[in-house]
Amino acid sequence: ESALLTARRNKKIITMQEVSESMERVIAGPERKGRVLDEQTKHTIAYHESGHALVGHLLDHADPVHKISIISRGRALGYTLSIPDEDKVLNSLSEMKEELAVFMGGRVAEEIFCDDITTGASNDLERASKMARAIVTQYGMSPLGTQVFGQPNHEVFLGRDYGNTQDYSPETAQRIDEEVARLMKQAHDTAYEILSQRADQMHTMAEVLLDRETVDGAACEALLNNTWAEFAKKEAAGEIPPDEGFTLVEPVGKQEEPQLASPQQAAEPQGDSSQQ
Repeated sequence: ESALLTARRNKKIITMQEVSESMERVIAGPERKGRVLDEQTKHTIAYHESGHALVGHLLDHADPVHKISIISRGRALGYTLSIPDEDKVLNSLSEMKEELAVFMGGRVAEEIFCDDITTGASNDLERASKMARAIVTQYGMSPLGTQVFGQPNHEVFLGRDYGNTQDYSPETAQRIDEEVARLMKQAHDTAYEILSQRADQMHTMAEVLLDRETVDGAACEALLNNTWAEFAKKEAAGEIPPDEGFTLVEPVGKQEEPQLASPQQAAEPQGDSSQQ
């Protein structure tokens, strides 16, 4: 894909720009700058992605945010790219709880800074709900104890699961639902506390995204560290060298209908966020 992009641009050498762009094209789809969006929709996407990025940046166990964009790519209306520092083999309960908060960052941003909430968070909520239920029923990380609830039905010929057998009582099912709801509310409250205390920074991030559409590298770091004014002055003076890109990206938020992207930590292939 990098070679194809290089040839289309009449270049003889593949640069990091082509490599980074090809990664995003292969994983998340090509950019769709031709998609026509009204100003209100762009405004919502900007705050939605800013919410994901800021919550992910401020939580200790979340993956570092490297890029924020409100340009449509594939079926995603926008996306936030969070790249782990190293390969993850195990996930702790603290990490998963913070990941839930990052998933909720987009919806919470809409609640606080937009006139109304939208369907853009549907993929975020789906992935967060799935993770919260796995914490309770698969990983034994809840007050219900170190027990697996629900046995999978294995289909021998197709090699996949078609569903779970409910091997617990209706009372236990209710306790599972209550614990999942508690984890989701806890994640929502964490994101709400972070974003509500940083309204000025959120306004700045949304304004920059609406102006530039994509920020990464030093610009992204300045936005997340709330040092945009200083960065803008240095950039205007020509003191900021151009970024050459990054080495790994993942898609967020692909769905059957256009959705806002979500952070892609531990993201599964989608077919919105995502992220993740």
